[in-house]
Amino acid sequence: QLQLVESGGGVVQAGGSLRLSCAASGRLFSSYWMGWFRQAPGKEREFVAGISWRGDSTYYAESVKGRFTISRDNAENTVYLQMNSLKPEDTAVYYCAADPTVDYTDGDQYDYWGQGTQVTVSS
Repeated sequence: QLQLVESGGGVVQAGGSLRLSCAASGRLFSSYWMGWFRQAPGKEREFVAGISWRGDSTYYAESVKGRFTISRDNAENTVYLQMNSLKPEDTAVYYCAADPTVDYTDGDQYDYWGQGTQVTVSS
């Protein structure tokens, strides 16, 4: 079992930055692929970024590439999402997730989810 708790959300002006954290409980955190997803009101959940268990492979949605950076600290059981140059369209609830079956961009294939943290970007 793995429990995930996100933090770091808030309200920021366009062009600003936020760093989200996802703290995991469980001895096997370092063996899990991790992902960040987001869901805006009235929209489908979408993949944002993913990172391999060792942190040596990262993947991003086109909409955030060059602005967001995913990283992890396996010693601290934490995965991060550094978000720079934020835009109003980045406003959403952000979720971290762990252990996808095959397709790391498909949220339905993840076994573990956090409760989410709200990010609001004002124009």
